[in-house]
This record gives sequence, C-alpha cells and structure tokens, in this order.
Amino acid sequence: MKTYNWGVLGCGVIANELALAMKNHNKKLYGVTNRTLSKAKDFAKKYEIENVYDSFEDMINDENIDIIYITTPHNTHINYIEKALNKGKNVLCEKSITLNSDELDKGMAIAKEKGLVLAEAMTEYHMPIYKELKKRIAEEKLGEVNLITLNFGSYKDYDMKNRFFNRNLAGGSMLDIGVYAISLARMFMKSKPNKVSSMVKYCETGVDEQASILLMNEEQQMATIMLSLHSKQPKRAMISCANGYIEVMEYPRGMKAVITYTDGEVEEIECGDTKNALWYEVEDMEETLTKGDDLMNREMTKDVMDIMTDIRKSWGMTYPEEE
Repeated sequence: MKTYNWGVLGCGVIANELALAMKNHNKKLYGVTNRTLSKAKDFAKKYEIENVYDSFEDMINDENIDIIYITTPHNTHINYIEKALNKGKNVLCEKSITLNSDELDKGMAIAKEKGLVLAEAMTEYHMPIYKELKKRIAEEKLGEVNLITLNFGSYKDYDMKNRFFNRNLAGGSMLDIGVYAISLARMFMKSKPNKVSSMVKYCETGVDEQASILLMNEEQQMATIMLSLHSKQPKRAMISCANGYIEVMEYPRGMKAVITYTDGEVEEIECGDTKNALWYEVEDMEETLTKGDDLMNREMTKDVMDIMTDIRKSWGMTYPEEE
C-alpha cells in the first residue's frame, strides 16, 4: 500500500492519541500545526515530527501532505475542511464533522468535485468488534435487528465556560456524545430512520444538556437513545434481535460483546483493542484512498448529520454560526 503523509491540526487529546497510535505502529505524523505555535513545537518534539507549520495555510500548501486530521472544536471544522479540500488534501475530521447538514453538503460537494475523501473520525465505524457483530447478524443465527437501546451520560461540572456547555464552542450533548449513539444506531439499521421524536433539557447557556431520542426506519427497526452531560450513565449499547440480544459496554471504542440467545446460550466475543481505536481509523482511511472502497461510511455520516440537524431544528436550537 502507498505510504501516506498525515498532518494534524491541533495538539489536544485526540491529536496525542493519533500520534501515539502511529508511533505504536511504526508510523509518524508528517506535520503538525496549532493556533499556539509553541504547543505545536512541543508536540513535534514529543512525537519526533519533522515538520511544524506556522499556520494551517502553510500546512495545506505543503505538497507532500496527503491527509489532514482536524481535531479543533466543531464550529471551526467547515472552515478548515473547505480550505484543505480546495488545496487537494484528503480530510479526516473529528466528530461531529460539521455543525449541520448544509455545512457537510458543502464539504462533500468539494470533495466529490476534486476526487478527494472527506470523512468523519467516528471510532465505531472502524472498531473490529462491530465488523464482527455485523457478520454475526448477517449469518442469521441472531435474526433481524428489531430494537437498539443506547445510553451515554457523563457528569460534567456546571462550568458554563467549559466547551461542553459553551454555545460559542458548539457545546451540548447532541454534537459531543449524541453523534456516537446515533452513529451506532444507524450502523445496525437497514436504512436511514424516517421517523424521529425527541425531548430536550437545556442548560443555562442554551445548549442541550440532556436529551431523549426515538428513531424508526421504513423496516420498523427502532432505536432509543438517552444522553446527558450532567448525569452519569454507562456507555451501554444493546442490540435486540429476533433470537437474542447483544450488549456492548463503552461502545464508542468497544472491544467486547456479550450475546445472550433466547435459548439461554451466552457467548462472549472479544475483537480488536480499545487502545488501537485511532489506528483503525488511519488504516481504513488509507485503504479507502488506495482501493477506492468506502471504509469510512460516508453515507452513514450524512444520514447521522441529517438526523442531528433535524432534531435541533425541531428544538429551535441554533449556534451563532447558524444565525
């Protein structure tokens, strides 16, 4: 497979995980840039990265870079996506890939026009456990998927300047954690949900602190989702099928599933490693570029963004960039 040069924008938690994942697999980031240059230099020194750019523009003007990983806040994504794509760079962007469907459509249109890949860094699409579970379901022993139940709750202190609650940083449960739940639901549903209901509780800044979502598609598969940024819940997924149910804990980077069949048989499956979550993304992105097969689930990314956008519209909740 061709060797691809990666550049990363940002030096936060995800960027560190990306650099470490590459290091653990004998690969290095080619370059890094950050709003604060000193942080980029420290990051480069830590991970032995040869190229540090004074600005994002300098990075995208480097002809040697093939792929840029964007790790900045949600509301900055579309600006960087458009600039990178227009300079001929493939883009892997942290979730939520954009604020809304209009932004995503813009990015996808540019990528299509220029023959590039624009994808969301959604760990679930690449974790081996889900690829294995989809195979198991296809083998028909479990039967059809009927219902998916998803919880994701984190307890965050009520610091309204924190990005989780900050409207100016596109805070709220939907874009930060809901994207994981809706993406997993979509992955195990035969088609995009066409019926969506929801309820929301706001925090004082006007972003969604807590939400409940109900989805159903034409095949009448259903998903129920509970989200919270101020109430701890397990990150638990349950996929209920005709002949049994699957449970996955810590599902955004799941590696173990327990299947309980209706006859009482219990099967445990371990596949992949949580520590390699970012590496699986890198592998699938590079294989997509090399072979042309879409291992990045871009159509599902579009479906999920449409659902999130429609739900927020039904709430009447917007961000400053949308007003």
